[in-house]
Amino acid sequence: MAADPAIADELHRLRARVPQLTGALAASVDGLVIAADTPGSEPESLAALTAAALGVAVRMTDVTGQGELRELLVRGVQGYVATYAAGRTAVLTLLARDDVSVGRLHLEGRRAATRIGELVDARPQTKTQAQAKAPARAPAKSPPTRTRTPRTNRSTPTTTES
Repeated sequence: MAADPAIADELHRLRARVPQLTGALAASVDGLVIAADTPGSEPESLAALTAAALGVAVRMTDVTGQGELRELLVRGVQGYVATYAAGRTAVLTLLARDDVSVGRLHLEGRRAATRIGELVDARPQTKTQAQAKAPARAPAKSPPTRTRTPRTNRSTPTTTES
């Protein structure tokens, strides 16, 4: 998939505003790269891992009753991986060094995710994308066919007194 220039530009500007970022990726929730600025990291692999982590995080928020997923933060010895919801169908994943201000990371990440979400949601959809987003509909059910069994006259045995 060719990178969206407006989204790629947003990623570059984000990395300029937060110098501790080592990478930024916009991806679909299905794990497809939309745009990437990830020197030293394979964007396709990062997008696929983001989709997998997103699936677990969404399930976690559902099970715990925390509502719709907004962000996911993972901290390793070398730094952070932060993923933010970006519109209806995309996510923003940021890689940051350990010395980043987490508050600044969240502030800038949330702002950028909002802008990227607006850009992604405003893009014209292909027919395949529109079909994939459309909720699956169950085929219309016809009312059940009722059959009646004709009644027969049954004579009930009567007891006679002796």
